[in-house]
Amino acid sequence: MRQKQSLLTEFNDNLALSDDFKHIVIEKIPLIDVRAPVEFEQGAFDSSINLPLMDDEERRQVGIEYKVRGNKAAVKLGHQLVNEIIREPRIHAWQQFIAEHPQAMLYCFRGGMRSKIAQQWLSDHGTDIVRLKGGYKAFRRFLIDYLDKLPGLIGEQGVRSVVIAGRTGSGKTQLLHKLDNQIDLEGLANHRGSAFGRHYSPQPSQIDFENNLSMAFMRLLEQQPNYLVVEDEGRNIGSVNLPKPLFDELKNDLRVVLDTPIEERIDITLQEYVIEAQQEYPDIESWQEFMHNAFSRIAKRLGGERQKRVLEQFDSAMKEQLSQGGVQAHQGWIATLLQEYYDPMYDYQMQKHQRKVSFVGTAEEVKAFLQTLA
Repeated sequence: MRQKQSLLTEFNDNLALSDDFKHIVIEKIPLIDVRAPVEFEQGAFDSSINLPLMDDEERRQVGIEYKVRGNKAAVKLGHQLVNEIIREPRIHAWQQFIAEHPQAMLYCFRGGMRSKIAQQWLSDHGTDIVRLKGGYKAFRRFLIDYLDKLPGLIGEQGVRSVVIAGRTGSGKTQLLHKLDNQIDLEGLANHRGSAFGRHYSPQPSQIDFENNLSMAFMRLLEQQPNYLVVEDEGRNIGSVNLPKPLFDELKNDLRVVLDTPIEERIDITLQEYVIEAQQEYPDIESWQEFMHNAFSRIAKRLGGERQKRVLEQFDSAMKEQLSQGGVQAHQGWIATLLQEYYDPMYDYQMQKHQRKVSFVGTAEEVKAFLQTLA
């Protein structure tokens, strides 16, 4: 039976609860996050959608009321703000999502009043849904605890960690996507891990990155693989970073080097950093501005004369692209950067760290080597 506008919500304490967070991760259960948008933006889960009980302004007013007059007054104000007229379309949005995702569950920050109200309103409208016990906070704690235990779990399960290394443009990411048992760290970070690696769409927050990283490893280790594969990365991938114990664990086992001829590396870089990158941006001018900023970020390491030469090559390539429509002229500055900037830096790092290399080969040879670990 629907509540009247003047009444507070009456609760049925027998509505379903769950704290089986591992099941939610493994099965990728769709989640309704009823927190305000500002909370959702600070951190959420990869299978969640934000369908808030209160918008940011309503939440702000209720928060002030809670501080001034206490919980009872805040709950009353919340019901006044989210009255019958405002409430109905929000309930309808929840119902529509549940109709499309029958296994969906919902949560608020602590699994308290907001998710309890949303669950009750849905029940009053004839729709049942499970509420997360402890809400976002408990689920987040579960994922962080798993990340903390992950280095030990990898060892306990006898899973070999394989790092695919190689020079810039060698096709490590493309190879990774063709492999089983892989974790795409750059994909989770939404960043290609270099000065030119930023995508047009923003990176996730550190909280979201950690949540998604934990889920990705949990899903993979649930399959009990003999090995897992990641691309060679630093701890920092753009603005997010890997937990140090996990980073050290991943770097501490097998290292495979992908060996790709320079001509092929130039083509791969052209495809990924020019053709595909330009498609992400709303217009060519925006991409051109991003590239100039990226060149500026490496200017000190590149050196004045070489910086000037690379920029001239880039601007010439842009001029040709805009006048003739082709992108092949970009191969010039790409070749210069690869051979005169990235390759010496790679050689320096290899000499400095002296990491043991287990295998060197082409993409097909690396795939064959990994089969020996299965």
